[in-house]
Amino acid sequence: MGVAGRVAVVTGSGQGIGLGIARRLAAGGAKVVLNDVDEERLAKAVDALVADGAEASSVAADVSSGEGARSLIEGAVSAFGTVDILVNNAGIARDKWLVKMSEADWDQVMNVNLKSQFLCTQAAAVLMMEKHHGRIVNIASRAWLGGAGQANYSASKGGVVSFTRTCALELAKYQITANAVAPALVDTPLFRGLEEEVQERLVATIPVGRIGGPEEVASAVAFFAADEAWYMTGQLLYVCGGRSIGAS
Repeated sequence: MGVAGRVAVVTGSGQGIGLGIARRLAAGGAKVVLNDVDEERLAKAVDALVADGAEASSVAADVSSGEGARSLIEGAVSAFGTVDILVNNAGIARDKWLVKMSEADWDQVMNVNLKSQFLCTQAAAVLMMEKHHGRIVNIASRAWLGGAGQANYSASKGGVVSFTRTCALELAKYQITANAVAPALVDTPLFRGLEEEVQERLVATIPVGRIGGPEEVASAVAFFAADEAWYMTGQLLYVCGGRSIGAS
């Protein structure tokens, strides 16, 4: 897949899916800019990629704020001169039943999961429009279809799907594509932090009978980011082991 020589920015890439995406793009020859709010975690991630031979830089920033999003894109330009690929991956969960969910629970999830994608895309799109080339890949979730105890998370990921489609329409004339990837359960520190009984119960809802890996999500992202995917835009690709097919 053609990402060699491209500059890729991946938000929330200090660990988990984001780090897997950064590693996959770097393996394809992209120059990668990692981002996280945790500076120590971010430094370790960058060091690991550099040790593997990647060209990698980092910007510690909270991309749910305009200042943080702009500093990330500016940092990428400072390090590598431009931004060709933006992967909006940063996300959190604050699961609670609707009647017990606080306003803060709602706002935090919306800000990190949806507002950050708007802010980073807005900042990166200006650069991409100038050169008439760009790839935007947003991380949604199978949960956009709905999930008990996830009113905030599901709504934020549904927003990502709609946001992606609108970006695709507005940016197409500049040869910029915008697509989304929707994972389900993935083997990350967040999942491993759940009680073993809960993990087993969740895995039982996956038709293929196993949890996914960050590398499998990363492969889908790399496809959308590649030069070969230039005629695909506004699309949503599930990477969920069949969990999106019906109610689970």
